[in-house]
Amino acid sequence: MVLRIYEVVLAMAGDAAGIAEQIERRDSDLARQLRRAMQSVALNTAEGAGNTAGHKRQRYQTALGSAREVLACIHVAQAMRYIGTVDARVLDRIDHVIATLGRLVYRYRRAS
Repeated sequence: MVLRIYEVVLAMAGDAAGIAEQIERRDSDLARQLRRAMQSVALNTAEGAGNTAGHKRQRYQTALGSAREVLACIHVAQAMRYIGTVDARVLDRIDHVIATLGRLVYRYRRAS
């Protein structure tokens, strides 16, 4: 995999798995949504790395939306008191993935 961010995405998936397990005790639908969004981040990031410019941007854009959805699932779970505080390193990793995917989307939008 050419993209260094892919390794970070996989670490984020591990983080998300643990959070989804906690959420599932209170809301299986939200846990399922979090898992689907996380899978989308990883799969679309990997697919984007192997595509050409226009399709690359589309895949990264989908991955970006899904990464934001992962974060929203966590925020909703906290707001509904399903989970407590999330480790700052986990949130920093999610923010890093979102920022990197955002830069990739912007880069390929300009190149198209």
